[in-house]
Amino acid sequence: MPKSFVGFDSTLRHVVDALRHQKPASLERIYVIRDLYGKVRLAASEAHLSDEGARQWLNDQAKLLQQRLAARSFPPEDAVLFLDAGLMAELHRDGRKISPSIFWVDRLLTGAGWWTVGGNPLDTPMYTLYSVKGGVGRSTTAAVLAWHLARKGRNVLVVDLDLESPGISSAMLDHSLQPEFGVVDWFVEDLVGQGDHVIEGMVAQPTWHQDLPGDVRIVPAHGSEPGEYLAKLGRVYMDTGVCWTERLRNLLQKLGEVIKPSLVLLESRSGLHDIAAATVTDLNAHVLLFATNSEANWQDYGILFEHWSKLRLANDIRQRLSIVSSLTPDIDTENYIRRFRERSWAIFQDHLYDSLDSDDEPYGFAFELLEDHAPHDPIPVHWTRGLAAGASLRNIEGTTVAQAYSVFLQRFDELLRMNNRGSQ
Repeated sequence: MPKSFVGFDSTLRHVVDALRHQKPASLERIYVIRDLYGKVRLAASEAHLSDEGARQWLNDQAKLLQQRLAARSFPPEDAVLFLDAGLMAELHRDGRKISPSIFWVDRLLTGAGWWTVGGNPLDTPMYTLYSVKGGVGRSTTAAVLAWHLARKGRNVLVVDLDLESPGISSAMLDHSLQPEFGVVDWFVEDLVGQGDHVIEGMVAQPTWHQDLPGDVRIVPAHGSEPGEYLAKLGRVYMDTGVCWTERLRNLLQKLGEVIKPSLVLLESRSGLHDIAAATVTDLNAHVLLFATNSEANWQDYGILFEHWSKLRLANDIRQRLSIVSSLTPDIDTENYIRRFRERSWAIFQDHLYDSLDSDDEPYGFAFELLEDHAPHDPIPVHWTRGLAAGASLRNIEGTTVAQAYSVFLQRFDELLRMNNRGSQ
C-alpha cells in the first residue's frame, strides 16, 4: 500500500487535524465539502473574495489538505470555492459542526435520508414496519395488525412502500379486489401533475373487513395490472426539486384526506437504503424494528444506531423505536428471548441510551437490561408451522397466524396506550 493512501473512513480525522490552525476572525464559517467521489474541498462566502488575509489562509489550508489527503483532495488552485448567500445557506442546512465555525458537508448519491429526523405529515398515529434484512414477516404483521385493530373499531390504512418487493396486496386481497392503481402509479403520475387522478383508485378493502367494527383500507405498491412496472419504478424516486420524502408526505396527506384513518401502518423497504429512511426517520412514525437473533441483523442495526449517535440524532429517534423478535422459535423459546434481549440491550446501550451512571442526566433516557417496555425489550412474534407454510392472510380469524401473534398483539396494544398518553 503506498504511503500516500488515505482511506475513506480516515478522511474526516485528517481534515480535523489539518484545520486546527487559527483562522482569521473575518472568516465566520468554513465548509468542508466531501463530494460524491469522496474528494474534499473548502467553501466560504464570496464576500471573502476581497479579504486578502482570508483568501491566503484558505489557500494555505488547501495546500495542507492536499499533503494530508493525497488522492482525496483537489489541487490547491481548485480546492477553494467562494459561494453566494443562497448556496451558503444550503451548505449550512446540510452541514454538521466538526469544530468551532467549521462544518462538514457530505454529498451523497444515496443514504442522505438517514442524516435527518423529521416530522409528521398527518395528525394520525403512524407506525412503520422496518427491518435491515428481508424475510422477517413484515407483510404478515401488517395484515394481522390491521385485522386486530379493525376488530377493536379502528379505521386502519395500510400502505405498501416496499416497492421493490411488494407483498401486502397479494397476501391480503383476492385479485378481483385489487385496486386499479398503486403507490408507484401515483409517483409517476405526480411527475406530470396527474397524481390526484389516481388517488381514489389506489384503495382496496379485504373481504374480512365487512365483519369487523372498524375498517381496513389497503394501498398496494401496484394496481391490478402492474403494466410497465419496472419502467415506472425507475422513475419513482426522482427528485423534482421537491425531495422524495416530501413527495411521500404529500401522498400520505392526500390519502389521509380521502380515507380519514385513525391509524396508519407503513410497510417500509428493508435495508439501509435512503428510501427506507424516509419511513423510519422523516415521518415521525413509531418504528417497529424487526430482527432475528443473528449476527448479521445486530451488525446492521449497530451500523445504523452508531450513525445516529455520531450525528447526535439519538434524542430525536430513540423514543419512537421498539424492537420486534420476529420468527421466535417454538423450541427453547425462553433462552432464545433471553439471548435476543441481551444483544438488543447491548446495541441500544452502546449507541442510543444515556448512561445509567451519569450524574449529568439523572432523568436521562436509560434502561436496565430486564426493564419491561423499554425500546430494547423484544416484542415477540412466535414461529409456527402454519406461519412458515404461508398461511392465508385473507381469512385470519382462528388460524395459526393469529396464534403466532397473540403476545405481539397484546404488547402492541400496550404500546399504543403508552403512545396515546404521551401525545396528550
